[in-house]
Amino acid sequence: MTVIAGRYRLLDVLAEGATGTVWRALDETDRHEVALKELRAPDGLAADEVPLLYARREREARAAARISHPAVVRVLGVATEDGRPWVVMKLVRGLGLAETLEAAGPLPPREAARVGAEVLAGLRAAREAGVPHREVDPEHVLLANDGRIVVTGFGTAPEGDPGPAAELRALGRLLDAAVSARPSPLPAKDDRAGELRALLEGLSNEDPEHPLTADRVERELRRVATGGARPARGEPGRAESGRAPAEPSAAASAAPAGGEPSGRIGSRHDNTPATHVSSVPESPRSKSPRRTHVLLAGLIGALLIAGALAYHLVRDDERGAGPGPGGVTSTAPAGPGATDGAGGGPVTPRS
Repeated sequence: MTVIAGRYRLLDVLAEGATGTVWRALDETDRHEVALKELRAPDGLAADEVPLLYARREREARAAARISHPAVVRVLGVATEDGRPWVVMKLVRGLGLAETLEAAGPLPPREAARVGAEVLAGLRAAREAGVPHREVDPEHVLLANDGRIVVTGFGTAPEGDPGPAAELRALGRLLDAAVSARPSPLPAKDDRAGELRALLEGLSNEDPEHPLTADRVERELRRVATGGARPARGEPGRAESGRAPAEPSAAASAAPAGGEPSGRIGSRHDNTPATHVSSVPESPRSKSPRRTHVLLAGLIGALLIAGALAYHLVRDDERGAGPGPGGVTSTAPAGPGATDGAGGGPVTPRS
């Protein structure tokens, strides 16, 4: 078998494309298997431009080695054989997305959304490292045996950086290929399929006034993949605009900063779980009706007490003046000198 750069023994072909061939190879230095990409100059390229192309590809491959993300294939280095660079990568065991779609048909909506979310996370990590992918497609996505989704093909696509918006459109095309033309129609109540299709339409028909961002798209894809609930009022990425929902989410409610209880959380007479009690403090406007009710109740109580006292005073005065229309007002003898032993006044029975 052929040995590249005196170190990597070629074993078999893993994949082949327009930019080169990927081999499974044995690193005879540490006896580990690796993926080795043999770069190929495009047909029709002038002979004097081939060395320049290879030099550029080698620089890009070494730059890709800076990317460290589980959704990006790990570039280990570059080997050179007869003036041609070979990119050494960590071997990922699994199937390519293109092979999977061809053999088993398009993916279910949730799985397609998971693939899209992981691919986008890898693309964002690569862009942050200064190595944009340029054109991701099913040929550049691996479905690893350990469940990971891995993006390959960095540094070997057409020249230039198309920008984040074009990267999202390429992702939309990839996902469209992953879910379209299913062997059997999707169930009518497959909400995830509808949500994913709506997101793909947003990626292909960009609204210049409300453009989609990579952060929002990745968040929506992960929500569809996990079966999460829609955001408030059915607006994807609502929180990203900086506007709070009209009503606080029950699941998001919690005690305010500092650990101080809010509302009646923890009250002995409140049996509502803490996660369902809003932590938003009441405004002065919301408290004013309560204060008015308390003052009104106090005033009514004071008037009732004053009325009762006045009633008793009037009643006592009338009874002390002598018999009234109702009959006898005293149980004491009516004769001269009859007193109560305390001050000589008539005794009025207490009712």
